[in-house]
Amino acid sequence: MKNFAVFINPAFVDKAAIFRLLEDLAAANRIRFYGVRDQQALLPAEIEVFDPKDLARPGIDCILVFGGDGTILRAKDLALQTKAPLLGINLGYLGFLSETTLGELKTSIRDLLKKKYRLLPRMLINTQVRRRGEIIFQGLALNDAVIHKTDTPRLIHVRIFSGGRFVFDTRCDGVVASTPTGSTAYSLSAGGPILAPELRAIVLSPLNPHLLTIRPMVFLAKEKILMRVHGLEKPASLQLDGVNASPLEENDEVLITAAKQQVQFIKLSNRTFYQILRRKMHLGK
Repeated sequence: MKNFAVFINPAFVDKAAIFRLLEDLAAANRIRFYGVRDQQALLPAEIEVFDPKDLARPGIDCILVFGGDGTILRAKDLALQTKAPLLGINLGYLGFLSETTLGELKTSIRDLLKKKYRLLPRMLINTQVRRRGEIIFQGLALNDAVIHKTDTPRLIHVRIFSGGRFVFDTRCDGVVASTPTGSTAYSLSAGGPILAPELRAIVLSPLNPHLLTIRPMVFLAKEKILMRVHGLEKPASLQLDGVNASPLEENDEVLITAAKQQVQFIKLSNRTFYQILRRKMHLGK
């Protein structure tokens, strides 16, 4: 690995500390760092910027993501465009998706250069919004796609089908459709199960359903899950990875399928998923 892209949480206060460290790493290891054009205003002049959509862009071997889990989610598109794996450097609170810290980065870079790492693929979900049979929106999510009632105080109705077969209809605040990676995020807060990130499955977790008999469910990744919203007084909203993506109107359909694309994460340590759960989520304590 010689060419590293840098993706930074713009809200992080001490960016200068990051840039000093990158300068030292570049000199000591003869590696190069690049930034994306959208973050050019954050970067010092010595870091060359590139447009991920430019076919003449430099070949990127790894993306260093400085921030918390939200920053890693925002770096998903860069990983898809460059085909490079992500290495999260935690600057946030939980950092569940991060593999290293700013203080450990020198050692982590040495391990990368010595090829002492593994690549772990993570499943994405593809989300389509259909209105009167026409696709009006399509996007990918690494964590989750969320139907939410937004501004109305009343519950909305969501009717769910799997592979064309009716599953259930629920009055609720919304529904979280989660990947295994996202099963430790919003879905977990909604009472959903924790899935090992290597699994290929989709979790549906209703938000505050009116009936106690409505529970989170796990579906095979090969299933096509369709959610039809109805009973709306005001438009609802579709959110992808915590970002508003599309308004939803009466009888709009949201189709959730496993995406063909995957994002790869770099694994440096021997810490297991269960060790991370115990340490960062205090599982069992």
